[in-house]
Amino acid sequence: MVPQRLASLHNSVVTDDPYLWLEDVEGEAALAWVAERNAETEAALAVGGGFAALKERLLEVLDAPDRIPYASRHGEFLYNFWRDAGHARGVWRRTTLEEYRTDAPRWEVLLDVDALAATEGTKWMWAGARVRRPDCGRALVCLSRDGGDAVEVREFDLGTRTFVEDGFHVPEAKTQIGWIDADTVFIGTDLGPGSLTESGYPRTVRRWRRGTPLEAADLVFEGEMRDVAAGGRHDSTPGFERDFVFRSTDFHRSEIYLIAPDSSLVRIDVPDDASAYAHREHLIVILKSDWLGQRAGSMLAFDFDSFLAGDRTPEVLFTPDARTALAGHAWTRHHLILETMRDVSTRIEVLTHTPGAGWAREPLADVPALSAVTVVDTDPDVSDEFFLDVSGFLQPSTLYHGRIGSRTEVLKQAPARFDAAGLTVEQLFATSEDGTQVPYFVIGPDRTRQGPAPTLLYGYGGFEVSLTPYYGAVTGRAWLERGGTYVIANIRGGGEYGPAWHRAALGAGRARAFEDFAAVAADLVTRGITTPAMLGATGGSNGGLLMGAMVTGYPELFGAIVAQVPLLDMLRFHELLAGASWIAEYGDPDNEDDREHLRGLSPYHQLAAGRAYPPLLLTTSTRDDRVHPGHARKLAARMRELGHRVLLHENTGGGHAGAGDNEQAAHNNALTHTFLWEHLSPKAPPALG
Repeated sequence: MVPQRLASLHNSVVTDDPYLWLEDVEGEAALAWVAERNAETEAALAVGGGFAALKERLLEVLDAPDRIPYASRHGEFLYNFWRDAGHARGVWRRTTLEEYRTDAPRWEVLLDVDALAATEGTKWMWAGARVRRPDCGRALVCLSRDGGDAVEVREFDLGTRTFVEDGFHVPEAKTQIGWIDADTVFIGTDLGPGSLTESGYPRTVRRWRRGTPLEAADLVFEGEMRDVAAGGRHDSTPGFERDFVFRSTDFHRSEIYLIAPDSSLVRIDVPDDASAYAHREHLIVILKSDWLGQRAGSMLAFDFDSFLAGDRTPEVLFTPDARTALAGHAWTRHHLILETMRDVSTRIEVLTHTPGAGWAREPLADVPALSAVTVVDTDPDVSDEFFLDVSGFLQPSTLYHGRIGSRTEVLKQAPARFDAAGLTVEQLFATSEDGTQVPYFVIGPDRTRQGPAPTLLYGYGGFEVSLTPYYGAVTGRAWLERGGTYVIANIRGGGEYGPAWHRAALGAGRARAFEDFAAVAADLVTRGITTPAMLGATGGSNGGLLMGAMVTGYPELFGAIVAQVPLLDMLRFHELLAGASWIAEYGDPDNEDDREHLRGLSPYHQLAAGRAYPPLLLTTSTRDDRVHPGHARKLAARMRELGHRVLLHENTGGGHAGAGDNEQAAHNNALTHTFLWEHLSPKAPPALG
């Protein structure tokens, strides 16, 4: 039975949507409908010993006690958040570097989230902590109710390992908060009408002093309602203490202001699409468009005080080329560690500044081909210490520790989690519809011996997110060990080749990302790696939109598709939860100039009764307060109405991650890979439903 439309769900663009009632996240009728879909999915995929055995093997990986416990330094301690079989919701803990070097470090548990959830009767999940510097004696702990982006903030005493009675406390909201000093914080949160932007994030920045009501906190800055968010930040670097506020005018543009001693605001006059921040005496600017004769994608340094005085003479720290882009960077006390990508494989070097002599550079570490290196942590106020993680598709992670200028040591080595015998890794290029060469990685058995195999193609293609090599233990056990091939497509919309690679798929250009992904799919078939019947695809969030586009626009290329926490209704996304913040990425459905291309991009509106679509599995979460679960629900309902093959699995918790603990994650992954293998393996092509 379909309930009457909810009067509160007003739609300014679409007036004939029969499934608006499914946008009522926790409505009785909507949840009853979801329960029916979940039961169908469980009956189709989660029965039999094969599913249970796969789930158990995946959970074994996720709970493995010999995983690397990645840590961040705050003062004398290394802090880590850890989940395992005995701590489903996890523990926040710390240890010393000396203990961390051992095979079995002794950890001091600061907060047991499972115990807290049991005591308070709330499904708390860890959402991070902001440790106060420089003393590192207190923290602002963020707790999420069952995985949502909205958090409750509580002050925590790291000495007594207890929450501070009458300390800073903020009720559940999409809060931005950070320390200024021992008794003051910058805060933006939900204080009632007008305090949030249309995207649901803080619009105001306030200075809140200990012991005073939050509602009475001094207003420092406010953005506009149509901004994405506003925020404040205190730079606690000794000798360079400064306060800044910002407003994100859209997802890709922002304005940054220094708070002067007289409380006036001084605009940091850089392009609004650039990333910029102060570090000690430097102003660092990473360009997204050309400026001062420097190319988009460049990284520049200025003397901060000279810049404010009008000097626009940059020191160039990185310049991209057609094949090389900036991947990341981190500071130590005296150096800058720079991560770059060349055809999506990373390299790393150290830059050292000498006043009057500029910047010198040298390699920091050798990285194997088709691998990735990531700076895990540094302690920029105190030392030249660094932690580096190096991994590859068939190379488990190695965690290194060192200090610039001295010997680097191996701290931790993750064991192999799947049998990689006979597997190879290669990078290939497909030619997209407009002639662009699109790189992709292929991980799997030697196809010259085996021939076409079941193949799983993954992509994202948005928000300048780069997909670099990594060791995927779950994919290894669930897919590669069974003889499958795994492929990662580095399509436009990502950041693999810098800002231009991203901009090519913005707005009306989003179809280029879809064309790139389809070109990779076709190239896999042309090269004999797979066949359309054995080719599956998966992606989540923005990648879920990509999957919807493959279902409706390129159904002949795939044998099955999985879309996770997907974005699918492109004419209403801006009215659902945080959707308004993505208008800069996709376009504005309320703008006549954008509406036509958005309708063409919208899988929900491109479904038709007379077409043959590949079987589809949709996964989402009731507690996803970023991408509304209504996207997946409505597409499933529409496909069922039109007679197409579709399954829906909706976790009641888990947030945008789709899973709140390792058991849920193992279950979701077992559902996904069971669905794909059953449809793509030539031995077992069952009917769905």
